[in-house]
Amino acid sequence: MSKNNDLGLLILRIAIGAMMLLHGIAKLGDVSFIEGMLAGKGIPSFLAYGVYITEIVAPILLIIGYRTRLTAIVFIIGTLTAFVLVHSADLFSLNDNGGWKIELLGLFTFAALTLFFTGGGKIAASSSNQWD
Repeated sequence: MSKNNDLGLLILRIAIGAMMLLHGIAKLGDVSFIEGMLAGKGIPSFLAYGVYITEIVAPILLIIGYRTRLTAIVFIIGTLTAFVLVHSADLFSLNDNGGWKIELLGLFTFAALTLFFTGGGKIAASSSNQWD
């Protein structure tokens, strides 16, 4: 059986992009809870709208494979921000089933890190730039 790394990278891009996109769509029109978290930490609340970049724009760009490596960095910034703002107390915690409490966030982060190092592959909207 022959390897098809480009198809594997496409599947990875679609998987994490689609799952994160659903998180972003759920926040369309109402980021007030994020604004509240930011304000509570002394961070300007208008930065809450950055969630649309990290959870809608970046996932769409990952899915289509445009500037995958650069987009992966933006995606990682979003996951790390969510970790710091919401989930930092869960770093060493397990859920009721024995899994890591932030396993989905971890999967998102490490999958995006993988795409940063590999690029998006040849089955992508762009694949010849250094940021692809």
